Amino acid sequence: MLKLAVCVSGGGTNLQAIMDAIDNGAITNAKIEVVISNNANAYALERAKSRGIEAVCVSPKQFAERAEFNKALLEKIDSYGVDLVVLAGFLVVIPPEMIRAYQNRIINIHPSLIPSFCGTGYYGLKVHEGVLARGVRVTGATVHFVDEGTDTGPIILQKAVEVLQDDTPEVLQRRVMEQAEWIIMPKAIDLIANGKVSVEDGHVRIAE
Repeated sequence: MLKLAVCVSGGGTNLQAIMDAIDNGAITNAKIEVVISNNANAYALERAKSRGIEAVCVSPKQFAERAEFNKALLEKIDSYGVDLVVLAGFLVVIPPEMIRAYQNRIINIHPSLIPSFCGTGYYGLKVHEGVLARGVRVTGATVHFVDEGTDTGPIILQKAVEVLQDDTPEVLQRRVMEQAEWIIMPKAIDLIANGKVSVEDGHVRIAE
C-alpha cells in the first residue's frame, strides 16, 4: 500500500480528485496518510478532515527563518513514513534537502504542457494568462517528478486541452483542471502505486 502525503495551499480541488479516485477505485493500492498545508485557512484542510484524514498546517510564518520552516516541513513529512509526496497546488519552494530525501518520490501537477509556460513566475492563473497572451491553441497539464529545478523533473503524464476563442484565464483554468489535472494526477498516482513507473537516465518509463 503506497502511503501518500498531499501538500496543498488553497482550495484543494486536486486533493478532492485524488480522494474521489481512491474512493471509486480509479486509484488502487494507495492511501492518504496526511494532508499538509502552508496555509492554516486552506479549504483543502477541511476537505481532508471531512474524510477522516489527518490535516496539519506547517507555515513559514511560524518560524523566524526559512531554514527552520524547511526543516520542520521535512520532519513532519518524515514522521508519517510516506512513500510518495504529492504536490497538489502547493505554492512553496520545496527545499533541496527534501528533494534529496525523496528523490523521484515527489510529484507535482503543473497547469501547462511542460516545457511551455513553466518555470519561475508561472503558477496559478499566471500560467493561463501567459497561454492566452501568446495566442496558443492548445494547452494542458503535466504531472512530473520534482527535482531541484523549477518544473524541470522527469515528466510522467501530460494531457492536452483546447484553448477556445473567448476564454478568460479563469475559464481556461477551470477547463484545464476538469479535462486534464483531475484526470492525470490520480492516474499517475495509480501507476506509481502499482509499480509501473520507473526513472531511467532522467526519463520516465511506464510499464504496460
